[in-house]
Amino acid sequence: MPTPRLVHLRHLLSFRSALPRPLGPNQSHPLPGSVHPSLLLPRAMAGVAYAGLATGSAEYEEVLGCLASLITQKVRADTGNRGNQWELMSKYVQILELEESIAQLKVVHVAGTKGKGSTCTFAESILRSCGFHTGLFTSPHLMDVRERFRLDGLDISEEKFIRYFWWCWKTLKDKTGDGVPMPAYFRFLALLAFKIFSDEQQVDVVVLEVGLGGKYDATNVVRAPVVCGITSLGYDHMEILGNTLGEITREKAGILKKGVPAYTVPQPEEAMSVLMKRATELGVSLQVVHPLDPQKLEDQPLGLHGEHQYMNAGLAIALANTWLERQGHLNRLHVKHSGTLPDQFIKGLSSACLHGRGQIIPNSQVNSENDRDSSLVFYLDGAHSSESMEMCARWFAHATNSDGIQPGPSEQPHTDRDSRKFLLFNCMTVRDPQRLLPRLLDTCAQNGLHFEHALFVPNQSQYNKLGSLASPPSEREQIDLSWQLSLQKVWGNLPHHNKGLNDVNSSGATSVFESLPLAIKWLRETAQQNQSIQFQVLVTGSLHLVGDVLRLLKNNK
Repeated sequence: MPTPRLVHLRHLLSFRSALPRPLGPNQSHPLPGSVHPSLLLPRAMAGVAYAGLATGSAEYEEVLGCLASLITQKVRADTGNRGNQWELMSKYVQILELEESIAQLKVVHVAGTKGKGSTCTFAESILRSCGFHTGLFTSPHLMDVRERFRLDGLDISEEKFIRYFWWCWKTLKDKTGDGVPMPAYFRFLALLAFKIFSDEQQVDVVVLEVGLGGKYDATNVVRAPVVCGITSLGYDHMEILGNTLGEITREKAGILKKGVPAYTVPQPEEAMSVLMKRATELGVSLQVVHPLDPQKLEDQPLGLHGEHQYMNAGLAIALANTWLERQGHLNRLHVKHSGTLPDQFIKGLSSACLHGRGQIIPNSQVNSENDRDSSLVFYLDGAHSSESMEMCARWFAHATNSDGIQPGPSEQPHTDRDSRKFLLFNCMTVRDPQRLLPRLLDTCAQNGLHFEHALFVPNQSQYNKLGSLASPPSEREQIDLSWQLSLQKVWGNLPHHNKGLNDVNSSGATSVFESLPLAIKWLRETAQQNQSIQFQVLVTGSLHLVGDVLRLLKNNK
């Protein structure tokens, strides 16, 4: 007999079948809607998909377990609670004896709401192409925590990571207690980054991405960076940073330092006013840069795709150029033509790589002989704010337009096959789906794109902290799908403009799956049964979701 919870969910969803019916080769209408296929599937099916996700040695798994123990709930970063005791960061730096080492680092420091990871990636790639040894600290990671720490463009090795981790962990454990607790998760990672970049003797430049906010961020223990940058600002992490754009901007502007040149991009009036006021108070010349002109790339594509990346590239160019100028290295640059960028800048911008941002991956399990002709293609972008949703939708529409001119090798090639657009979505509970989903749907519709099916799933990483061997809950009752059901309801209530049967407006089909592996399994089976159709799946709403999909695709080929 079904459990009360299962009966409740069945009643709530009024689903019609155990599995959505796969499309036939000549069907053009959406799949049946309001279904919840995973509720009738045995847990054993999900268990197989979870296998093989973790990699690394037993010692590495122990390290990940220690890191997971530091995860705490974030709190509002304002003066009322002193940024969650932000002054403790200076004590941790003292305990690890990193004061002098941090002061000697040649840092590019970047804050912002959207694009700061991409901007940091571009800047690091440019400076590495100029011949410098680089350190890059970004967040979050998608598949492995070591992604956050790059040395010369590569994730730190497992051996080095373990060695530096234990040194920091044991030192802090020995010298912290009731008065000075162990640092929280991100603070520990930032301290670990400073230790790594300080001890790796060859590092010439460190590019630091702010984790959250700026003023009270763990990376802000750097008192004298070489140059600072602030990317596009918007509403994000409002439960921590503030309820207005002005409040959020004041937190981001906290990385600005007296005497340190700073750059930003065009901002909303409220945000720009706050930035300029803070810059004036510090005597800083805050310069506004504009999107990179593609003609300056000599027909080379950006390594990160999407029109919004030209803005991030423009900021990265200003940051890298200023770093070179202030360090006395402008003589290294080689310019072929007056209207183009230096060769090293073009190389750096075109070779930049950042997973989960405008990334296209054909699914190998349902490919014929050629990956580029896959029946199932995943389009991954970790957009999680309303503004980035719009950028994501524009990119997806462009990348799936077979008549468009594609800017790079990772973009979707021309195909004469019929195609169907699916959405695989989740967002964190602190996000407002009423701001995210309408922006995504409207922008897609404006670009002539309509989704035939929307799938809502919980993040895999909630069961696999930091890539550990942890398993999903064994009891069905432990799986809370209330958030995914609310996302499904928001989507279903939106005005959809694609035509269904009898030429009437249809909201398309929707499904809630109890696990990501089940959703991927269903997509693969649907594509396998309909190989005359190309299924183009947009994965978005959360970088955690994108990372989970990448991990599954990597480990379940």
